[in-house]
Parts: sequence; C-alpha cells; structure tokens
Amino acid sequence: MMIIGIPKETRSDESRVAAVPDTVKKLIAMGFSVAVEKGAGDGALIPDATYEAVGASLVTTAKALSADLVFKVRPPSQDEISKMSSGATVISLMEPYSDTDTGAMLSAAGISGYALELVPRITRAQSMDVLSSQANLAGYRAVLEAGSVFSRAFPMMMTAAGTVPPAKVLVMGAGVAGLQAIATAKRLGAVVSATDVRPAVKEQVESLGGKFVAVEDDEFKAAETSGGYAKEMSDAYKAKQAQLIADTIKTQDIIITTALIPGRPAPVLVTEDMVKSMKPGSVIVDLAVEQGGNCPLSEPGKVVVKHDVTLVGYTNIAGRLAEVASSLYAKNVVNFLANLWDEESKSLKTDSDDEIITSSLITKPVKAAKPAQASTKKASTKKEGDKDGE
Repeated sequence: MMIIGIPKETRSDESRVAAVPDTVKKLIAMGFSVAVEKGAGDGALIPDATYEAVGASLVTTAKALSADLVFKVRPPSQDEISKMSSGATVISLMEPYSDTDTGAMLSAAGISGYALELVPRITRAQSMDVLSSQANLAGYRAVLEAGSVFSRAFPMMMTAAGTVPPAKVLVMGAGVAGLQAIATAKRLGAVVSATDVRPAVKEQVESLGGKFVAVEDDEFKAAETSGGYAKEMSDAYKAKQAQLIADTIKTQDIIITTALIPGRPAPVLVTEDMVKSMKPGSVIVDLAVEQGGNCPLSEPGKVVVKHDVTLVGYTNIAGRLAEVASSLYAKNVVNFLANLWDEESKSLKTDSDDEIITSSLITKPVKAAKPAQASTKKASTKKEGDKDGE
C-alpha cells in the first residue's frame, strides 16, 4: 500500500497544512495509507486526535518525509529533501519562478516534484487550482486587514449626531483576489473602484458593484495572455495609467493591490508620491509584497506607517485564515492526485498527453548512467592522451 506523508510546515509564517481530516478520509478510501506528522495541523486548529479518528497514523517528521508520496504547502527545504526517499514524489507549491534550487535538489535526490502553481488554467483543472482557492481567501482577508487599521467606518451611517460617509476603496488588479476584495468591501458598505490592465474584467468589476478605472485604449484591449494573465504593458501606457491612478488615489481611503505577473517582480502601481498624496489615516494593503510589492514602501511581514498612511505588508495572507485555507488547499491536492493516480495499476501515471501533468511536473529523478560494457573488439593502438578525431 502506498503511503502519503503529511509533514508539518517549517516556515515561520506558514500555518496551513496539506491535508485535513475530510481529505484524509478520501485518500484512505482511494487505497492509500496516510501518515501525518504530530502537530502538523496545529496552525490550522486541527488536533492530532482528529486525524487519528479518521484513520491516519501519527508519525515523526522523518517518517512523514520518507513516505512514497509527500504533500506539502511550501517547497521542501534542503533538510527535508535529505529525509525523503529516492523514488518518492512531492506535490506542493514549489515557487518555481523565485526558487531555482529546489527542483535541482529533488532531481539529484531521485525525487519527482509537482508544482501546483503551474497547473494550467483550463476547465478540467479548476478543482485543482490552488492559486485561485488561496487568492480568493487573500482578497477577502485583505479587506478585513484594512478595516482593522482603518480609523473610520466602511458603510455610510446616518445618525442623530450626523452622517458618516462611506469609505472609498480602490482595488488594483481584478483577478481572483481582487474580485473577492471588491465583493467583500462592497458588502461592508464601501464605495468601490477597481483597475486592471485586462479589458475582460471590466464587466466582472461592474457586476460586483464596482466602478472600473482604466485608460481604455487599443493596447488595453489586447492586454491579456491566453492563460488569463496580464501582459507587461508599454511604458507609454504605464505613464497614462499612472496619471489616471494618481488622480484617483488622492480621493481614496483604502487601496488593496493584487497585481502580479508570473515570473517577474510585482509591478509598481502606487509610488511614494502617490502615497504622499493620500489623506492621513488612509490604508494600503499590498498583497504582492512577497514579490517586491505593488508599492515600494510596503515591508514584507510588517504593518508600517509612512507619510501618515498605514501600509499592510503581511506575507501569506491566506494563511491568516489557516483552517479554511488548509481545507481548500487539501481538496485541491486530492483532486490533483486523482488525475495523477491510475486506479487499475495502483500507481502514479505520467501521461505525456495530459497537459495538467506535463505542465506541473518540474523535476524527474536523474537516471544513473549505465556502466560501460567491456569491448570485445581489438584494443586501440592510440597512445594515452590522444583524442578522437585528432
């Protein structure tokens, strides 16, 4: 029986876990044995006893990492890889654009690695899309984080003492996180605007009750890749958009930035001059801070005040909702495994025609070279040090 190991995440800001009791039950029903490291679910408020109750075994770090299949949230460290078995498979977020060493270390150790962030955005893979499931939570949480440091109210309030005006919220980047931020801010009663370089999202923004803010020229109309990501815009477009945003930002109370470009540093959308133009007490939540930030004043892992504006730069903001984030992530992983699992042979398949598999497989074990066979031919008369062709 193939064993799936669930180790405890070791990063200081990571509270999520790669399996929850519901998914453990599904894995056992598929024929796997599940070994969960003691304390793996602590950050997500999942007691060890809950895992045991659904059939998982509680094990040491070494036992979890030496399993046939290892599920993780963050890329395995060098120390973790050293504890894994040759021939094993790891399914995890791998951060392939910023982490160039993990793949090489896995390959050298004889371990196959699948990067969940590289699962293609196709209909068949929607249930495996960890980026969307986590970004959805991040967008929601970003609004709550903004509210926690905002000194005024979100909704308009009419009282005998006077009327409190609604907060004005600008969401920059209307992907999954941005759309959820728009919806959440709107539900809290804010007046919401949003901007994005992709024309296709204008209708989505407006359907959620937001006002779309963009320079809508010919470049804007062609600014989206086939995969649904934003393209890098020209300097001329950036200048025009920056001026429009600069004018808009002056009137906003809260800005939530979510703009990312795969494989590149996050684009700067809110400059220091723009921050200076904002009203005292305004708030910026920078969801792109781990990739350099959409605002250069944001600091990873910190909440800072600069020019009388509060900048929230929490890393792993989805992890601040660890219980539900773990649940969604774990379900994505099980769905990915189901596509990878051959029920008949009870083994993992590497179907070269399956786009999901080929796109996400970042490393295969290095095959050892076959030893040279003794030649039966007459020995060469070349002297030591001679080279072929010379």
